[in-house]
Order: sequence, then structure tokens, then C-alpha cells
Amino acid sequence: MDMFSAFLSSFSTILQPDVLAYMISGFLIGTFFGAMPGLTSVLAIALLLPITYSLDVVSALVMCSSIFMAGMYSGSITAITINIPGAPSSVMTAVEGNALMKKGFGANALGHAALGSMIGGVIGVLLLVCLAPITAKLSLYIQTPGKFSLILFSLVVIVISHKKFIIRAAIATLMGMMVASIGIDVMQPISRFDYGTEALMEGIDMMPLIIGVFAISEILYQTQVGKLQLNVGDAAKQIKRRDFFPKISEIKEIGLWTYLKSSTIGYMVGVLPGAGGSVAAFISYADAKRRSKNKDEYGKGSREGIVAAESANNSMCGGAFVPMLVFGIPGDPTTAIVLGVLMINGLQPGVRLLENQVDMIAPMFASLFISALILIPLTLYILGPYFIKIVSIKRSVLYPCIAVVAIVGSYVATYSMFQMSMAIVFGLVAFLMRMNNYPTVPLLLGYVLGPGLEQYFRRSMSLNDGDPSIFITNLDSLFFILLTFVFTYFLVIKKEKVRS
Repeated sequence: MDMFSAFLSSFSTILQPDVLAYMISGFLIGTFFGAMPGLTSVLAIALLLPITYSLDVVSALVMCSSIFMAGMYSGSITAITINIPGAPSSVMTAVEGNALMKKGFGANALGHAALGSMIGGVIGVLLLVCLAPITAKLSLYIQTPGKFSLILFSLVVIVISHKKFIIRAAIATLMGMMVASIGIDVMQPISRFDYGTEALMEGIDMMPLIIGVFAISEILYQTQVGKLQLNVGDAAKQIKRRDFFPKISEIKEIGLWTYLKSSTIGYMVGVLPGAGGSVAAFISYADAKRRSKNKDEYGKGSREGIVAAESANNSMCGGAFVPMLVFGIPGDPTTAIVLGVLMINGLQPGVRLLENQVDMIAPMFASLFISALILIPLTLYILGPYFIKIVSIKRSVLYPCIAVVAIVGSYVATYSMFQMSMAIVFGLVAFLMRMNNYPTVPLLLGYVLGPGLEQYFRRSMSLNDGDPSIFITNLDSLFFILLTFVFTYFLVIKKEKVRS
């Protein structure tokens, strides 16, 4: 069965009562976490990951994908209403949306954000369904040296995407790779870096690392830098359901091309490992501003700016699944956790997954599609006037509850007191990293990609009797090495020359 046919037939799976319930509950959970400043869809999936052990793989993936789409969209809610982005990808939305909110057009701004998110999400999924099989077939031509160079390219892009903190991002990535090297060797049945302890012989499980880095550290960080309660004032009273629908004249002024182009930009950025929704939103916003006929409106409440940012960050969801499913390289932190769900259920990314087990993957795409096309506008219309009340929940009550769920979840996932203690340790480490401006996402991605980098390097060297020239003589490997230098030049070296 080809991908598109499987995608169409998977809607019948989604409409099964139990699967539909998981999708809707996942969307509502993602909306809640995305709208709460300081909480993200990544945290939501990290907390719910232990629950996926008791679910079948289809239900788990459907729930995770709906959380992903909802979390990406709902960050715009508080960005517009109280100028606090619920997610990093909503920063540009806050600039334009809150300006409209102050002018009395908050509901209208929310409507445009929802429409942009809906169109961007739908286009991103359609591009994913159409292009992923082509990408998978091309991946068959990548040999072992090329796979090493591809992972190396991905790690470099992840590091240099943290513009002002490249050195610190590199250190965090190396830390993740070091943690992944603990335990059984990737190619030989011997234990490494266990220091004579049986607990370390098993290695560090992905679950405590995810929960520690994204849940426990977030709680500690928010208690230090966040407000325990937000004053929302009369913002909720200004919103009425009939005001959520964008006017046809406004949509025409923005133009269909803006929706399509922003969505395409978001998808392409999503395909790049480590880029994420914030990069997609910023690039699309900057491009829309550069080409806009109404440049003067930007910064003062531009509906076009909202649409550009929201279309891009939601279409990024579809793009981020491509490298994860084809190469096992997560496109962003959320897909890194979804990769964990696949691995827990014994599914390995690659061509075989997309060809032989497409019936398990296609419902996840359908969940993304339905979440974007139906659930985003539906929840905005039904719950719009109440969204703002989410932020009034006291953090002094919310955070302890999340901490208990995180710690218990890390134990349930492994039934190991040692692994549970590792979640706390990594939470403290990630908290200290964040307090000193060290990014934590490269830590997880280094952990995920490190074993593959080592494995393909050692295999390549064995194939060529220890001669590293194999990475240059193989055309696929040479291509990714050259691509690494190109990205490094344009994103780092050239920018430094311009500044000087």
C-alpha cells in the first residue's frame, strides 16, 4: 500500500471511538500545556510518555501527534492576549498579536492565528505524505559513510542554530553523546564507563533523560524566573465568539500566496534537524515583512505577520517528521520524543517502516491533519473566551503536581529506582545549564544521535582498513560534508564577517 492510500484509509482508524478519544484528549492536553507560559507540548509528551507503555502503538502515536499540533498552535493564545508566548515559536506572534489586542482586536488576532495555523498544519501534512516516500527511496542510495556524514551534518546544524551560544550548544551536544556511550558498546557485547556498577552497565534510559531535561528542569527553572501567578485583568471579557472569524476582506488583503509560501517555508525548515518552530516562524515572518506592501504595520499589529508566523510554525510539524521517520534523526525536540515512542514499540525508522508498516504510521499523519483542519478552529470557537483563564491557575499548585507526575512516570517507565534518580539528576543538571545559558535540547539530540554517529564511523573505518579517506571518496558522504561546510559558512562565518 502506498503512503497516500494508507493516509486516506487511516481516517477510518481515527474514527474508532477509542482512537478518536485519545486524539481529542491529546489535543486538549497539548492546548493546555501550549497555552501555559513556561509549559510546552514537549513537556506534555514527556509526562505522558510512560502512559504509552499501556497503549497500542497507533493510539500512542495519534495522541502524541495531536499534542504536537495543538501545542504549536496554542502558544499563540497567551502570546496575543497577555504578550507572553506560550511557546518559543510564538514570539513573533506576540509582537503583532498583542499590539492588536491593545487596540481591541484580540479576538480577531486569535482568529487569524488559528486560520494560519490551520492552513499551515494541513499543507505541512500533505507535503509530508507526498514527499516522505520519495525521500525514503532516495535514502536507499546513502551508504554507511554517508549515514555518518548525514548525522554529523545534523549535529552541526543543531549546534550552529543556537546562534549566540554555539560553543555552549556544542558542549551540551557532547554531554548527550557521552551519556549515550555509557553501558553496552554499540558494536561489541562489552560494557563501557560503568565504573564497576551493575546499574550503569544497563546504560542511561531515554525516559529519565527526557523527563529530567524537559519536565523537572522546567519546574525548577520556572520557580526561579517565572511568576507564580499571572494577572490577566479583563482580557477574557473582551473576547466574544462572533469576533473570532477573520473578515474576508482581511484574508484577501493578506493574500493566498502568503499562506502558501509561509507554509512551504515552515515545512522546509522543519526538515532541517534541530531547526524547530521558532526558526520557521522567524524566517517566514522576516520574509513576509520584506515583501509586504504594508511594512509600516509590522510591529504595530500586522495580521499578515501573525499569519506568516503561525502558518510556518504549524507546517513545520509535518516537516519535522521527515528526518525522524526516514533517517531516525529528530527534526525537533517533540519528534525526538516521538522517536522514543517508536523505539519503545520496536519500530525502527527507515524505508521499511514507511513501506511495510505504513498502516501504523499513517494514522499519526491523519491525526495531524484532523487536528489542524478541524480541532484548531473548533476549539477556538468553543473555548476561545475561556482560553485566557488557563493562565490564572496558581503555579504554586500546578508545579508540585507536575513534579510528582514526572518522578512517578520515570519510575513506572523503567521500574528502576536508579533510573528514577537519574531523572532527578538530569533535571538538576539541565536546570543549572539553563541558568547559565546552556541550551538543553542539544543534550537530548546528542544522546539520540550519538550512538548512530559512533556506529557508522566505526563501520566505515572497518570497511576501509582504518583509512578515513572513505568519507571523501564516497559521493553521498562527500555531499553531506560539503553541505556541512556550506551551512557553517553562511550561518556562522559570513555573519561574523558582516558584523565586523
